[in-house]
Amino acid sequence: MTTVFIHGLGLIGGSLIRAIRVSHPQDQIIASDPNQAALDYALQVGLVDEATTGLAGAQRADFIILAGPVLAICQDLADLARMKLKEGVVVTDVGSTKQAVLKAAQPLVDAGVAFVGGHPMAGSHKSGVQASRRDLVENAFYFLVPTGPVDHRASLKDLLSGTGAKWLTVTAEEHDYLVAQVSHLPHVIATALVNQTATAFAGQPLGERVAAGGFKSVTRIVASDPTMWAAIMATNRDLISQQLASYLRELQRFKDLIDKQDQAGLFETFSKARVRRNRLNQQSKDLFYDLFINIPDQVGAIAGVMNRLAAANVNVIHLQVLELRDEINGVLQLTFSTPADQRRAAGVLNDYEIIERGTKNELNPSWLHG
Repeated sequence: MTTVFIHGLGLIGGSLIRAIRVSHPQDQIIASDPNQAALDYALQVGLVDEATTGLAGAQRADFIILAGPVLAICQDLADLARMKLKEGVVVTDVGSTKQAVLKAAQPLVDAGVAFVGGHPMAGSHKSGVQASRRDLVENAFYFLVPTGPVDHRASLKDLLSGTGAKWLTVTAEEHDYLVAQVSHLPHVIATALVNQTATAFAGQPLGERVAAGGFKSVTRIVASDPTMWAAIMATNRDLISQQLASYLRELQRFKDLIDKQDQAGLFETFSKARVRRNRLNQQSKDLFYDLFINIPDQVGAIAGVMNRLAAANVNVIHLQVLELRDEINGVLQLTFSTPADQRRAAGVLNDYEIIERGTKNELNPSWLHG
């Protein structure tokens, strides 16, 4: 029987456990977390077989998954390097920065322990094991950074096959550069926007009420765990700082165009950004097909749509409500893996208002959620 030890029972850790339960239901799962309430919940719902604290139980594991904040992962790796672990154990992590993690893992690797750096590019504005779900990483990119003389990616992919992730192998340097731009910098920008808006609307409660639609979409990621994000800023500091400086220069250029009332320059800037943003939907070979429909803001509206699609045997691989407007109809985005499913869904839902926003889109694998 395979034993999996997971240290960190939050959103990501809990979601990986749920996926392992699907693909390897016979595996024994030991979980550790400083939050006793999280452990109690996991035991109560049968998510884990055994609960512990610290790294107790890691010595018995065939797989060790470190799912805490990055700084905690680095400390865990240092502690594991001083422990006698099971022969053949594979250690991995889910940290959002990789150079710092691989540096911390080097003593473990030097001792002959297999380590594969990992980072699922998925998340949520919700946190905690109670918010975890089996499909959190489904269709999302999952970075792997192999180390040491033997490649253990295959065994790790098998363990986590229930996630339905899309695997990408990169170097630690490539990983940190990519995520600094598409994940870490956007979080800084969104956080700054929320704080600046709070200052701008001080004494104006109406401002917060009308801050809907695009503002909520841009800033939703700010609701995620601040402990995790503080650790990310500390461990990918140089790259985030460099890219933030570049972004500040772009903002200054934008401000100059506005101050000069340079309409031609503003039009060109907006046009280039629009073209580049649309291009994001065309650069992946893994294409998905979207359908956007208006739904009433009432109890059971989404369930009614999903029940009709299920009755017609149409598989939906992703759905979300786009918060474009408050207190009126919402826009439901349904994503399908084939154009045939998209067309069948449009026929089944032909009494709804279908919004034309392009028919062929790449499913966004939560790049902006760390």
